[in-house]
Amino acid sequence: MRKKSTWSGVFESSRVPHAFEALTPDVVLDALSDLGLDVDGRLTALSSYENRVYQVMLDDDQALVAKFYRPERWSDAQILEEHAFAAELMAQEIPMVGPLLLHAQTLHHAHGFAFSVSPRRGGRPPELDDPEVLEWIGRFIARLHNVGAGQAFQTRPSLDVATFGEDSRDWLLGQQMIPMDQQHAWLEVCNQALEMVRQAMHDTPVNSLRLHGDCHPGNILWTPTDLPNGGPHFVDLDDARMGPAIQDLWMLLSGDRGQRTRQLGILVDGYEEMRELDRRELALIEPLRTLRLIHYSAWLARRRADPAFIQNFSWFGTSDYWAGQVHMLVEQCEAMQEPPLIV
Repeated sequence: MRKKSTWSGVFESSRVPHAFEALTPDVVLDALSDLGLDVDGRLTALSSYENRVYQVMLDDDQALVAKFYRPERWSDAQILEEHAFAAELMAQEIPMVGPLLLHAQTLHHAHGFAFSVSPRRGGRPPELDDPEVLEWIGRFIARLHNVGAGQAFQTRPSLDVATFGEDSRDWLLGQQMIPMDQQHAWLEVCNQALEMVRQAMHDTPVNSLRLHGDCHPGNILWTPTDLPNGGPHFVDLDDARMGPAIQDLWMLLSGDRGQRTRQLGILVDGYEEMRELDRRELALIEPLRTLRLIHYSAWLARRRADPAFIQNFSWFGTSDYWAGQVHMLVEQCEAMQEPPLIV
């Protein structure tokens, strides 16, 4: 029998309703109907842990996607910067699924929620074992970066040691999210890892640009190339922020060092057909992976009251979880001491 998390027990005994619990199907349909959309009542929840995303059907059988933003995560100004970035990409014919302009606006409000409505685009995860697919995605990301380099975000944050690392560490400690039997070990190795990241970013000064920010295979959908507009398209700019270009490449790598080197070489070949990559940024792959690891624990902890979290991340918060994080951070400290990948 699996040991029950003491963290879960404490949570259950002190649980208060989460904001998303008020987002009922009727609220969603009413919000869309108030925009003049002829919804027919068919509503399907799509996979999303950060926001609430629904496929909604109209009377004419057209499918749209409604995205209700997590309250208090982004300001309206930050969401609108995301929307403006998507519009810039689409204006350059880069396959990005951005929000529709309804009543001269892309961002709407109803029942205390901010939301947007987008066309529905299907697809499947890309076959990253296929060199042609990797090269195509490399070109695709370079085109996105060409637009992203045109100007800077004014309200959205940067990906750096402070926002992803130090803030996450301090919040986890301040909220007492780490069990006492693991807190000392985790803090010690976390501080060591952050110092190494800090040094790497000092030694490798690079230009920041507007990024996708969360460019993992799940956020790229592939459609058959024999169809109009076939190939890859992005479906989510929710984590768009300022940062180094390599951030949008490294999450597509997997396997041992040899496999990652081969994959990166193909990605960069495609990328450099459209835009030069500053090779110094290769030294930031493991530091960026380290920041994401620390940030992810805080991301989970901040969403502990979300009903979707309770269903899908019941393992979070146990001593075993944090022992695993200690082990992974130790491994990251070792990885950051290895020579960077070379392409």
